[in-house]
Amino acid sequence: MEISENLSENKGLSLALGFFDGVHKGHKAVIKSAVDFAHVNGTKSAVVTFKDHPCCFFYGVCPKYILSREDRIKYIEELGVDYLYMLDFENVSKLSGNDYIENIIVKHFAPKSITTGFNHFFGCKKSGDTELLERNKTVFEYEYFKIPPQKLDNQVISSTAIRNFLSHGEIEKANRMLLHDFSVSGTVIEGNKIGRKIGFRTANLNYPPELIDLPFGAYHTEVIYRNNLYKGVANFGVKPTVSGGNIPVLEVHILDFNEDIYGQKLRVYFKKMLRKEKKFLSVEELKKQIAIDCKSC
Repeated sequence: MEISENLSENKGLSLALGFFDGVHKGHKAVIKSAVDFAHVNGTKSAVVTFKDHPCCFFYGVCPKYILSREDRIKYIEELGVDYLYMLDFENVSKLSGNDYIENIIVKHFAPKSITTGFNHFFGCKKSGDTELLERNKTVFEYEYFKIPPQKLDNQVISSTAIRNFLSHGEIEKANRMLLHDFSVSGTVIEGNKIGRKIGFRTANLNYPPELIDLPFGAYHTEVIYRNNLYKGVANFGVKPTVSGGNIPVLEVHILDFNEDIYGQKLRVYFKKMLRKEKKFLSVEELKKQIAIDCKSC
């Protein structure tokens, strides 16, 4: 997949438009539609999106993301997209919906098709929507596909719903909407080494500040290290029993693993929340609870 942060002339593409935070089941349906059209009609597919959420421009504060930018790129590429355009929203923020279609989309891509979700808006003050794209398809000679709501258990799948599930520890529901497991990655840092003293060594990661905050607690996880998959039990929080700090850290006890991996990269996939974080009366009580957590995985 070719990635660009600048507009260039690339005519006759099959486009998917949207921000695609999470690249969840609904987003996958939009992107897959564009990719499938490209394959059937002998052209190339492209996703046109933005580097940062438009809220970052309008309100000066970015929302908590479901995916890092790097992971968003990875999941889009896995869907078979040929080109990814990650634009600077500020450069197009003052365009009306009509101007955006004519001077950005048509001028640079002359698309054979455009696919969006059912609730797609664009242009200054949301002046562009799916109806505008539908009305303009004969003017600019493209086919337009509006993907209907994708549902799970009668609930519309959306980034908002997924953020809500994650922020309440409902990991399994979020993962079902995503069609992949929520995950974080990072470099293993040194901790206070309490874990190894009580028989449960942990790999510590700084939780990515741009991602949606999970509730403090223990989680059933899977860990990828050097392309190998391990089961793990993670605690995300401030470790009230042993440190009483206020800076949250992600600690992962990797089952059947006993290597020093400081400075190494890990990816942690969250499968299920086991319990909320609590302050135990003693380290011995904490040790017993961790043993119970490990057995549950």
